[in-house]
Amino acid sequence: MTTFYLVRHGVKEKVAGDAPLSPAGVLQAQATASYFRRMPIRAIYTSPLRRARETAERIALECGLTLAVERRLRERANWGDLPGQSFDEFVAMWDRCTRERDYVPPVGDSARQAGKRLCSLMKQLSAAHPGSEAVLVTHGGLITDFLLNEIPEERLEAWHPHFAAAQSELVPECSITKLLYVGEQFQLDRFASTCHLTHESP
Repeated sequence: MTTFYLVRHGVKEKVAGDAPLSPAGVLQAQATASYFRRMPIRAIYTSPLRRARETAERIALECGLTLAVERRLRERANWGDLPGQSFDEFVAMWDRCTRERDYVPPVGDSARQAGKRLCSLMKQLSAAHPGSEAVLVTHGGLITDFLLNEIPEERLEAWHPHFAAAQSELVPECSITKLLYVGEQFQLDRFASTCHLTHESP
């Protein structure tokens, strides 16, 4: 069994392109790093986007591990990747990708493609490091893209009614989603928990 912790990056600055963490996001990232310090994490991987890297760097430092950048952890699309695209245009494109999971936008991947690349990474890591625990710092959209590909809808709706329709609102910044990979199947153990940010029990 391999255990994966999918961490969404902290709150970012509201700018186009490769946005950094905001001051609030830095505090979230540090709280998340403190949480993982007590755990037997063996590896940490991050999306190349700055907001994810800045979150992951703090976790790696607390855990005493070397951080690895992995392009398969990138969001399905990022505002600023398409030159001249306004934020409203980006949101409209994003929403269409969410509704139509096989729609390939002018830049980036379809929701289904994005989920498949995260799945391929997790299976590869599980084969290389069986029985280990790994943190993957990524993006909210990619997390739900993966879950909708790999977890039966009725199980997702046990975590939140109308999961597919509400997906864009379900993964807060620096939340932790825990998955177990057992017998070539993914099991969702915890979804979008923020207890470590509020000092509550998970």
